Amino acid sequence: MLAGLYEKWMVAWETALTTRDMNRVERPLEWGFEHLADFGGDEAAGRVERGEVSGLEAMIALNERIVAEPHAFFDYRTPTDFRLEQHFPALYPTNVRPETLEQEREWQRRAEVGELRKEPFLRFTSAVGSGYPENDTVNARWYPVEQAVDRRQGDGGGRPRPKQAMIVMPQWNADAFSHNVLCEMFNRFGISCLRLSKPYHDVRRPAELERSDYAVSANVGRTIAACRQAVGDIRSCVDWLEAQGYEQFGVLGTSLGSAYGFIAAAMDPRLRVCAFNHASTQFGDVVWTGQSTRHVKTAFEREGLTQDQTREMFAGVSPMSFMKAFAATGAARWEGDLPRRTLVVYAPYDLTFVVRYSREVLRQFAAHGVDFVAKVLPCGHYTTGETPYKYLDGWYLGSFVWGAFKRLRGGRG
Repeated sequence: MLAGLYEKWMVAWETALTTRDMNRVERPLEWGFEHLADFGGDEAAGRVERGEVSGLEAMIALNERIVAEPHAFFDYRTPTDFRLEQHFPALYPTNVRPETLEQEREWQRRAEVGELRKEPFLRFTSAVGSGYPENDTVNARWYPVEQAVDRRQGDGGGRPRPKQAMIVMPQWNADAFSHNVLCEMFNRFGISCLRLSKPYHDVRRPAELERSDYAVSANVGRTIAACRQAVGDIRSCVDWLEAQGYEQFGVLGTSLGSAYGFIAAAMDPRLRVCAFNHASTQFGDVVWTGQSTRHVKTAFEREGLTQDQTREMFAGVSPMSFMKAFAATGAARWEGDLPRRTLVVYAPYDLTFVVRYSREVLRQFAAHGVDFVAKVLPCGHYTTGETPYKYLDGWYLGSFVWGAFKRLRGGRG
């Protein structure tokens, strides 16, 4: 009885949090082949225009090609204009609630009167262009730590530890301050962090948007291209970190960020620590069943699409499509190397990443021999950010990242 009451209370709370923002915009279905022009999009659009195939058939075929040739789609050229810039932190909220707008004004005021200090941000041109100038300049707040020394040496002098860094990506529609506290926590463990702004988020958000809608919308090609861009941005950040002398790397993603981080790790064996804070198998299933994307589902339903078709037309950006690749890039690479260590945090009352899909991630990891740890939060998706669950989530993420990087450096304290 108590369990039933708790579930009812949690579902009501979760629903209230997912419906309080009134600025979600329902847009019509667009295939968006132009966003995949260099990967057969132009050809697909031409076939549709000539009546040879439907838009759905052409999009599904493009996704099948992505799954069959993932490196042809997700590989990239390392940017050449990496630079550190100093900027005042700004909120970039994605809702128009009065308290949030007031918070944004307060941060602007503090910057104007000199109460804030400028912080370092890594900036560079994205290896994957989108056609939106703001979005194509990658932004990652830089949280560096000095290289630590291992004092457990007989001569008392010690030797430098390997330089370790984490790339952190918050959830869809996160503001620019989300997850910064995690970066500060990881700094205390001796781990530097890049808090990466996902495509179409915060400072990368085009001026016509209040929310980060273009990252996930009823424009199918643009949504797929956003994932491609995010994967290239993550890997480009690793390139920059390597150039700074870093040797060991990890990625933490929440919600949409977990999908991006998963595919990046499936393509890139350098990412040896992965923390997926809410995870699911199929991108299309999340779009179809999640409360957060109900406005996207409505657009698809109006065009007569089904859940199965939605799953097929997003297969190219679904973690499920790259399970085998994730297991392969996570395997030990040489004698004495350690396999990738992975954390999955999920929630039984999640109305955005429905729990049966999160549990399927665990089954797939086990089936593919992935070295992983699973942790359960007794809440939902949005309530993860509420007291007391945010502290439990932080404990899960922090203790895992600390232990996984300590393991990487050979157990030295």
